[in-house]
Amino acid sequence: MKTILKSLVGSRAHGLHREDSDYDFRGVFVVPTSELLSLGYKEKAVSWLEGEKEDQTAYEVHHFLNLAVHSNPSILEVMASPVQEETEEGIRLRALFPYIWNSRDVYNAFCGYSHNQQKKFMDGKDERPWKYAVAYIRVLLLAEELLSQGTLTVKVAEENAQKLRDIKAEKFSRGFVIDWAEQLKGYVKRAYEANPNKQTDFEKVNEYLLWVRKENW
Repeated sequence: MKTILKSLVGSRAHGLHREDSDYDFRGVFVVPTSELLSLGYKEKAVSWLEGEKEDQTAYEVHHFLNLAVHSNPSILEVMASPVQEETEEGIRLRALFPYIWNSRDVYNAFCGYSHNQQKKFMDGKDERPWKYAVAYIRVLLLAEELLSQGTLTVKVAEENAQKLRDIKAEKFSRGFVIDWAEQLKGYVKRAYEANPNKQTDFEKVNEYLLWVRKENW
């Protein structure tokens, strides 16, 4: 398997880390085309490795693109996060970003992810509710930016970063978190309504995938 892109993700990419925070990496790899076409091939869609201070997750390029065209937040972040390693295939993959997302799926997927984080935050069944509170807010900030500006800035702007650090440190009430999120949901909805028709360019995505397969026989 050939790694074509490896990005730093998580709190260190968001600018919300502490000195003892783990390093989280997410990437994309390519299975040789000859192996894909051979008898008995068993799909390798995801590779995962957990270490003491470093976690790595990688997706085969076909699986990655399938998630990306549905605007999966965690997948789109890989394309916009600090690059640790990349090949020509990785460079061209990141260049697909403006063509790969679409308004409807960004609105649904990002708000859906935020809602899941909200439930984890409010349930209190986990030992890290305030970590989920940060994710609950942060993904809404990303959704508004992407829908209104067409960009995805993974590192949180300092005006919001300090508040998120304080949330993680339990310096704000649950009510504060919910009120901020509700305000952001309104911003995201307005951004979507102002730009509802941005579509994925499937022709460009397929051209890229075919090129990768030819280059990696």
